[in-house]
Amino acid sequence: MYAIQVDNLCKTYNSDFKALKDLSLTVNKGEFLCLLGRNGAGKTTFVQMLCSLVRITSGKVKVYGKDLIKDSNFVKSKIGLVPQEFNLAMFECCLQILITQAGYYGIPYKQSYHRAKELLQELDLWHKRKHNSMSLSGGMKRRLMIARALMHDPDVIFFDEPTAGVDIEMRQVVWEIMKKLNKRGKTIILTTHYFEEAEKLCDTLAILDQGKIRIHGNLNEILNKCSKQVYQFKLNGNLQNFVENNRELNIKILDINNIEVAIDGNLDFFLKKIINTKIEVLSVKPLNSRLEDYFLNIIK
Repeated sequence: MYAIQVDNLCKTYNSDFKALKDLSLTVNKGEFLCLLGRNGAGKTTFVQMLCSLVRITSGKVKVYGKDLIKDSNFVKSKIGLVPQEFNLAMFECCLQILITQAGYYGIPYKQSYHRAKELLQELDLWHKRKHNSMSLSGGMKRRLMIARALMHDPDVIFFDEPTAGVDIEMRQVVWEIMKKLNKRGKTIILTTHYFEEAEKLCDTLAILDQGKIRIHGNLNEILNKCSKQVYQFKLNGNLQNFVENNRELNIKILDINNIEVAIDGNLDFFLKKIINTKIEVLSVKPLNSRLEDYFLNIIK
């Protein structure tokens, strides 16, 4: 049984705009799927339809074998959503927001209080439990929204562009939260248009463009189809001698300390090769994104 099974899903708005076109997709239990696509590709529409926030025009959706429409209460109990936009009750305190959310799922007050306390402590928000959400920083609001989505302990959690507009530190925090949840066996579906985010987090990737899935499969298998990754190395040592002894690698010398080389996936092998020649590696910087190059070729 799949965690999610989508067959020929379509969404057409009153303006005859087709946001999704015969989209079919399966997601295994415990999978970390990234839906990658530019703005307007249909990512958020897809998430909203699976969370029963937008009506399906046609097609079928099953969550843990149950129909999204016929067994809506069961499906809703299995799904948690962290939306892109902040939609917290502004004048309600953090603790009450979580307890209210639990009430929608019939969770008794005592149980919901303990669950809220557990999540607020885990997400470093317990000290803000009596503060209303309006007074929180953007990063705290994001963490509170994650806590809210987890109150009923869902098996499938949607993160709809959770790092859009956040700073680098908060992005790392959200990444760690998603990775921890996935390690606990939760199925994670992340929508993003950040290629770095997709490469770092997911094990399965689906590329959406104009309401259709262009590519869907294992991330590593998709990356193997991509062009080589180009790196710039800042080194300290005899670069000329190293380059001459490794001509098959097509290394380009930029200056006395920097080289450029295209590597087909195995960066560790190349680093060991440099270190074994007693050249000091000062820094390594990727100059291109293999996934981005691949994506741009797909959607042409």
